[in-house]
Amino acid sequence: MIWEFSDDGSVLMGPNRGRYTFGDNNRIKIETSIATSVYQIELVGDKMTLKEPSGSKLVLTRVK
Repeated sequence: MIWEFSDDGSVLMGPNRGRYTFGDNNRIKIETSIATSVYQIELVGDKMTLKEPSGSKLVLTRVK
C-alpha cells in the first residue's frame, strides 16, 4: 500500500484520505474518517518509521 504525504497536511493511505499534523517529541497525528492515531516518528534517509504506543512499528520507504 502506498502512503502519500502532501505539504498541505493531507495524507492518502491507499483508498483512505486523511490529515496529518506534527506534535512535540517527534510525534505525528494522523486523522481519517475511520480513526485517529498518534505515532512516534523517526526519519532516517529514505525511511520513515511510525511507532505505536504498543510498540508495533510501521516502516515506510520513500519512492522517488
